[in-house]
Amino acid sequence: MSEHATSSNGKNHTDADQQTLQDDFTALRLEETGDRLHVILDRPEVRNAIDQTMVDELHTVCDYLERNPKITILSGTEVNGKGIFASGADIAQLRERRREDALRGVNSQIFDRIAKLPMPVIAALDGYALGGGAELAWAADFRLGTPYVKIGQPETGLGIIAAAGALWRIKELAGEPVAKEIVLAGRILTAEEALAAHLITEIHEPDELVGAAHALADRIGKQDPLAVRVSKRVFHMPREAHPHVDELAQAILFESQAKFDRMQAFLDRKKENKK
Repeated sequence: MSEHATSSNGKNHTDADQQTLQDDFTALRLEETGDRLHVILDRPEVRNAIDQTMVDELHTVCDYLERNPKITILSGTEVNGKGIFASGADIAQLRERRREDALRGVNSQIFDRIAKLPMPVIAALDGYALGGGAELAWAADFRLGTPYVKIGQPETGLGIIAAAGALWRIKELAGEPVAKEIVLAGRILTAEEALAAHLITEIHEPDELVGAAHALADRIGKQDPLAVRVSKRVFHMPREAHPHVDELAQAILFESQAKFDRMQAFLDRKKENKK
């Protein structure tokens, strides 16, 4: 465990929001420090298949993070000594879903909510990240992996589509040729293939993966939180909104105390280095 992660069983928080956040979770485990929340998918008996309970608990996490913005790390668990992020949606539940369930967007709505969280989301991937598990990873701002990652969208082989973000997020991330191989031909990428396609950005051994995610969170944490939040929101604006949205966002930040403090500190260091 990273030195930055403080384990919690949900019973020792003093903050009311934190206590409510963890009391009844069965599909997730959480580790929280001042500036970040580590969300661990924890259904090892079904290889972290994403079921309605996990979706509901992720909604609870998002509600908390929307009110208490923090850097978020998503990771999986171990099954028989091997890491796994998420093997996909729970097929037993998926088999029974009908038209109205699809229109409710069970997975697409929660993944979209995760993508829109105020602060960056880091997915730490090990082993299988398939179907809904891959789509959860695509919703993150950053994806780190181990050499054992297998990531892809096998939905068409099950007679459905990848309807929770893959059909457009992969194209944005890796381009149309790779996206079509994944969503139309069922290609499952290895870690090296995902790295080459820029679908993950770093590869680490399993025992170093969470530490690497925390190291990235540390780098984010050194930035001004408001500037990071504003940058993330503006980054995802449509092209026609620029440069106007950039100017409005900058106008807000130009009045922030952090801007004056950080720039003055920079000037003071520069002056000190000249002595």
